[in-house]
Amino acid sequence: MIYIKKMVFISLFAVELVFANEFLVTDQDFPKTNAKMENLGKFLFFDKILSGNKNISCATCHHPFAATGDGISLAIGTGGIGLGVMRNPNNIKARVARNSPHIFNLGALEFTTLFHDGRVTKLISPAGDDLPLGLDNPLAVQAMFPVTSDAEMAGEKGENPIADAVANGNLISAWQQLAERLQKIDEYVNLFIAAFADVNAAQDITYVHAANAISSFEAAAFRCTNSPFDQYLRGNHDVASQQQIRGAKLFYGKARCSSCHSGAFQTDHKFHAIGIPQIGPGKGDNLPGYNDGHDDFGRERVTNNENDRFKFRTPSLRQVAMTGPWGHDGAYNDLEQMVRHHLNPVEVLNNYDISQAVLASRADLDKIDLIVHQDKKRRQAIIDAIEIKPIKLTDKEVSDLVAFLHALTDVNCIDLRKTAVNQVPSGLAIRD
Repeated sequence: MIYIKKMVFISLFAVELVFANEFLVTDQDFPKTNAKMENLGKFLFFDKILSGNKNISCATCHHPFAATGDGISLAIGTGGIGLGVMRNPNNIKARVARNSPHIFNLGALEFTTLFHDGRVTKLISPAGDDLPLGLDNPLAVQAMFPVTSDAEMAGEKGENPIADAVANGNLISAWQQLAERLQKIDEYVNLFIAAFADVNAAQDITYVHAANAISSFEAAAFRCTNSPFDQYLRGNHDVASQQQIRGAKLFYGKARCSSCHSGAFQTDHKFHAIGIPQIGPGKGDNLPGYNDGHDDFGRERVTNNENDRFKFRTPSLRQVAMTGPWGHDGAYNDLEQMVRHHLNPVEVLNNYDISQAVLASRADLDKIDLIVHQDKKRRQAIIDAIEIKPIKLTDKEVSDLVAFLHALTDVNCIDLRKTAVNQVPSGLAIRD
């Protein structure tokens, strides 16, 4: 019966939509909106006041003008200058080890696990018992952590008191210092009082309030659920091209994409090893016999289970055509190449060309970008962990499959100028 059910839905853009309710997205899939929290969160999202050196904001790496990412393979954090592909890495210590994931639809209630390795849920995070109470959802929990990363927002030890607190493992102090900054800005105090019933004066503001506001803004601003896929499910059968229809049949059938990219948001929310080339500085992990820290063990870093090595979370495919580069480290800048990797991961991995990545060049950074990939032993370890089997598709079928992925784009979320601000209450410049 399960197989028959899936075969009926494989008709998707074509014949029957008997099981369409499984894939329809409605208001019930998202939390209730709160305009005052969203307005506050919008300012916080763009305000560099939340970074240790006051030189980077959430939006720097998740900018609406770069499809809620930054358009580059590996983010350039604190110390960088500029936005997106024009960001200058001259004053950074290292590239951020993973690609900045998009935040489209992450406010949906079914997204209970975030980050490439799933280290954040509503109740579990890298802060352990230090995670404060009162966070509304996993997206709010996520907002607690970029500000405590030296490479992302906090800065290096010795540069500012927040960075020093982070370096000493005192996340509570870091969050408190950020709250104190906000408490000193009258406009923010008024915005917090308007948004939260338990904030009556400046001293009541905590960073938990800020994180909840940021998540509220992200959930509302970047909800994108009116793609041709959605419209077809709602009965508008004129929105899909014949190529997209063929691609949908492949996606839910022969190509087996839906084995992992399932459900309304095309993700099973699980973790899989698919052999994406490892580029960049890594996360500090080491295969036996190595001590340079350039490996990235993925999910194993969270579970401490060696069987989870090189596994990463299945991303949602909503807006996927906009959100490159793709992969946990942004190894692919071409959507078709990312698709072809899934179809024959070993061959494509072994023939990977670093020119497919989008990396601002700097000689000392460039030296380490391919250390893991060019090491046959390390590359073989990634290959040995691959879970997916090769699938043969013709070039025409690959083209059809990519066309379907474009049908997951809500065109109302292409122009996101309305989600940006021109100034923020801190008075800090929002442009570098």
